[in-house]
Amino acid sequence: MPTAGPLAYVLPIVLLVMSNVFMTLAWYGHLNYRSKPLIVVILVSWGIAFVEYCLAVPANRYGYAVYSAAQLKTIQEVITLIVFAGFAVVVLKESLGWNHLVGFALIAAGAAFVFIGGKG
Repeated sequence: MPTAGPLAYVLPIVLLVMSNVFMTLAWYGHLNYRSKPLIVVILVSWGIAFVEYCLAVPANRYGYAVYSAAQLKTIQEVITLIVFAGFAVVVLKESLGWNHLVGFALIAAGAAFVFIGGKG
């Protein structure tokens, strides 16, 4: 993993996006399959979560070279909200109201403060 250049900043974010897609699928995908036995849902979700870990761990390892732990966690949380919002609308067929958008915007504004001053 290069320690300088744009790839060092972008690769962790790409890996976190991919891991969050799997995480969201593992945690919430089963809601469309409520008739399936809980043990089956748990085992399938666990398998999906394994893929998520295989992406999140390198994302954090590589990302720590250019981001602080707090910045990595903040990036992950913002990505989680974005991925989940899309998943809720597209897969779960839920709508997002103005209150969700305002709440997400406030979280994003708070997240921006974590990046003031650099890696720290």
